[in-house]
Amino acid sequence: MTQPFLLGVLGGMGPLATVDFLSTLLAVTPAASDQQQIPTVVWNVPQIADRQKALAGTGPSPLPQLLTGIARLNQAGASHIVIPCNTAHHWFSALSDVSRAPLIHIVEATISAVVEASPTPQRIGIIATKGTLDAGWFQHGLQQHGITPVVPDEVELETWFVPGCYAVKRGALAEGGAAFVHQAKALFERGAEKLILACTEVPVALRAVNAPFLPLTFDPAQALAERCSKIWQDHRTSYLT
Repeated sequence: MTQPFLLGVLGGMGPLATVDFLSTLLAVTPAASDQQQIPTVVWNVPQIADRQKALAGTGPSPLPQLLTGIARLNQAGASHIVIPCNTAHHWFSALSDVSRAPLIHIVEATISAVVEASPTPQRIGIIATKGTLDAGWFQHGLQQHGITPVVPDEVELETWFVPGCYAVKRGALAEGGAAFVHQAKALFERGAEKLILACTEVPVALRAVNAPFLPLTFDPAQALAERCSKIWQDHRTSYLT
C-alpha cells in the first residue's frame, strides 16, 4: 500500500520564514476546499544553531538539531520533507542519508523555475548568505544552463546582506528590506536582469518595503512550494475531497 502523502517541513530557520513558506504553500496549491490543501506536519523550532555562524567557524554546528528535526518528522509519518532555509542545505546530504522520507532540494526546484521562465534571463543576481554563495549551488545550477551568475562581493555582504538578515530575525522588516534593496540595486547595476532571493528572509523583507523590482525576482521558497504542490496534486486522488 502506498504511504499517504504528508509533507514534513523542517523549519525554524527562521520561524518567520517557515510561516511565510506555509502561507506560500497554501497560495500556490489549487484548492476548492480545505480538504484539497496539502497535509503538512511542521517542525518549527527556532533554537537550531545559527547556520551562518556555523559555516563561518564562529558557532556550533546545527547538524545535531537538524537531525532531531528530521527524526521527528519521520516519526510523524512524513512522506516527503522540505527545508525552507537555503543555507541549511549545506547539511542536505547528511540529513537525506538518515531520513526514510525523501528530501526535496530547494536549489533544484529554483533552477527549474528559472529555466522554465520565458524568456530565460542570461544574467541573474543571487542574494544569499556567504555560506550559500561559497557552496556555489545556485551558481553551478545557472552555469549548467548557460546563465551567468552575478554575486555580491565581500563588502556588500558585510554592509548590506548580513545586517539586513539579522534585522529581519529581530522583527525589523523595513530595516532589513532597505538593506536588501541596496544589495539588489548593486547587482542590477552589474548587469543582472533578474535576481534569485536565495535566503528565505529576503522576500519577506522586500515585500515589507514594497520593493518595485519584485516582479524581476525568483523566490526559492515559492519554487519549493510549487514543487510540493505538484507532487501533492499527483497524490491527491487517493484522498477524499
